[in-house]
Amino acid sequence: MPIGELNDLTARRFFLQPASARQRQYEALRAYFVERRPSHEIARQFGYSPGSFRVLCHDFRHARLGDFFTAPRPGPRAQPKKSPARQRIVELRKRNYSVYEISTTLREEGIDLSATAVREVLSEEGFAPLPRRLDEERAPQLGPTVEAVADVRSFVLPATSPNRPSSPAHV
Repeated sequence: MPIGELNDLTARRFFLQPASARQRQYEALRAYFVERRPSHEIARQFGYSPGSFRVLCHDFRHARLGDFFTAPRPGPRAQPKKSPARQRIVELRKRNYSVYEISTTLREEGIDLSATAVREVLSEEGFAPLPRRLDEERAPQLGPTVEAVADVRSFVLPATSPNRPSSPAHV
């Protein structure tokens, strides 16, 4: 809403109930340093604990809060690892590859993306997660092997050597 359209009640609410975190910090600090109101009262009004408001005041005094009135710079639009692989990820999902299978295939092709990154790309592209597959339905992969169980009853001690006595010497 443009400022010219604010009535007195709405204008008052704009300052007393800030919408953004930076505005809330500004208004709380302004009330403390300019209006000289008690810190516990300001903390309660703006939703801070008394301790966190003291930390905010400390950071302000030591110029650690930055500028309140600059617009934040937007971050990068492209993702260096995900962007080049996006088409390949979509192509593999259309062939019904799971997130883990896509991640493994990309790694084999020289693109190192985690399963989490693949999941994020698929979500951004509008793909729903695949239903959980049974072990028989999954692609063959290396896993634990079942080995024979040792039977202690079949254990035989090796024969003693001629240089070693068969029983301990008693002194």
